[in-house]
Amino acid sequence: MQPTTRLKISELVLNSLSESQSKGDLPDTEVEDPAIERPNNIENGDFSCSLPLKLARSMQMNPLTIADKIAEGIPTDEVLSRVWTARPGFINFALNPPWLAQQVDVIIDAGKSFGRSDFGQDQRVQVEFVSVNPTGPLHVGHVRGAVIGSALANIMDAAGYDVQREYYVNDAGNQMELFYKSLYARYLQQFGKDAEIPENGYQGDYMIDLAADIKSEDGDKYLSLETEDATHRLGQRGLNRMVDDIRERLGRIGVKYDEWFSEESLFDSGTFDEAIKIIKDAGYWEERDGAKWFTSSALGEDKDNVIIRSNGQHTYFASDIAYHYDKFNNRKFDRVINIWGADHQGHVNRMKTAVKALGFDPDRLDMMLYQMVSFKRGDELVRASKRAGNIITIDELVDEVGVDACRYFFQSRAAETQMEFDLELAKEQSNENPVFYIQYAHARTAQIFKLAQEREIEFSDADLSLLTHEAELALIRKMLALPELIETMAKTLESHHLPHYAQELATAFHWFYQQCRVVSNVEGDEELTKARLRLCQAAKSVVANCLDLMSMSAPEHM
Repeated sequence: MQPTTRLKISELVLNSLSESQSKGDLPDTEVEDPAIERPNNIENGDFSCSLPLKLARSMQMNPLTIADKIAEGIPTDEVLSRVWTARPGFINFALNPPWLAQQVDVIIDAGKSFGRSDFGQDQRVQVEFVSVNPTGPLHVGHVRGAVIGSALANIMDAAGYDVQREYYVNDAGNQMELFYKSLYARYLQQFGKDAEIPENGYQGDYMIDLAADIKSEDGDKYLSLETEDATHRLGQRGLNRMVDDIRERLGRIGVKYDEWFSEESLFDSGTFDEAIKIIKDAGYWEERDGAKWFTSSALGEDKDNVIIRSNGQHTYFASDIAYHYDKFNNRKFDRVINIWGADHQGHVNRMKTAVKALGFDPDRLDMMLYQMVSFKRGDELVRASKRAGNIITIDELVDEVGVDACRYFFQSRAAETQMEFDLELAKEQSNENPVFYIQYAHARTAQIFKLAQEREIEFSDADLSLLTHEAELALIRKMLALPELIETMAKTLESHHLPHYAQELATAFHWFYQQCRVVSNVEGDEELTKARLRLCQAAKSVVANCLDLMSMSAPEHM
């Protein structure tokens, strides 16, 4: 894959700096990041380098002088039309318009792979997200984490990582036992028997529906079994039904997993015992008050954490330790990304501490926390109440606003920020709705090609040097930013930049469409028409790639 333009400029800056240092024009110093950015104002060039400002202190020189020395060693060529410096110490770069125009063919030739790179070099990355206990149905509060997780996995994949998407099924422990016993009680009630839900059991109406469904399918087969056996078998049926329901609900919003990992398997395989032994052997283990503790305070944590309660039951944290041991040791992931709800804030440090105690670099574990979502209709807040008939389920949300709106709006805010989901805006069929606006750019190109086909215009051999209009070049510049953006998002784990880029790309296309008539009726414009059709072909491809990364549809007409 071709290196990004930013990377090419980075190499030019570093090579020139090294040359200046070898000549003695600049003092020796180590530089890792040449700080190449895209300025907000095109008058400052297509790219700008702020490295001289960072080197001024260590070199004890005026940053503008450093900038001048580095700029002297960067020649203009077919890619760069101009290199100049600006106060207080920037180096600016302007791309050559003829070179920009030729990139239309590069984009078209790349097709669906445009934007993808080998940046990740096939490092094995696991993205674990949602992982809600299978003891109840999903609700819209879980959708945000689901969309963020699947979008980030798509981006990491495009950036050249070997990605696995995983759902951790909490099918062991006390909560699962309560679920089993609650379901057994509801099943007995289906036959008119007097059975009580256990204390702290699951009281929701969904348990009644689940028991009724199992009765309908299996009849009274569990009544003749011993209570313990019946509870376990019935519970397993209920668990599988709940997991299937979760899989189906998430599938409706375009979320799919490579692995549904069972917590119970950690115990059956002996992985739990192996992980706990490592903690013990490392000396981070203590028994007190009848319980067994991970002495994480010895590794800088504020407090120690219970692993095995005094009643002999393991904690969620104990399972998490074994789970992460399995991720790093057994399955050999180079990097693990957990996307959890904001209520897990207190788990971040202790989880990293546990990874360190197991003998792994805690920096290989990334913990992303997402905030909850509130819904509104215009200016009116929607209260999640089934009785009032307002949205509380994934199905109801998808039925009202559609999958694409769900995907876009949940991706469009940084995970750590609060967000409001405007249901009325999400349904609006106008340019005010960013979903409509972006998809309309794709549909508009399709209509342009339909017209070109009707007029039998062949444009594969177009003369791209004719693309000189400001709006044409602005569109090409915006398209060329996608590969850099994907690499940046993979570095920062910030997938919310993609929806905003897609909107900016659509804006660039719509502006080009308004400024430049694509299929012209004017005699003598035949070659320009071909070049602009070629540009539309590239734009359609890049818009489609963005929509695909966001798991959204790319309509041919609207």
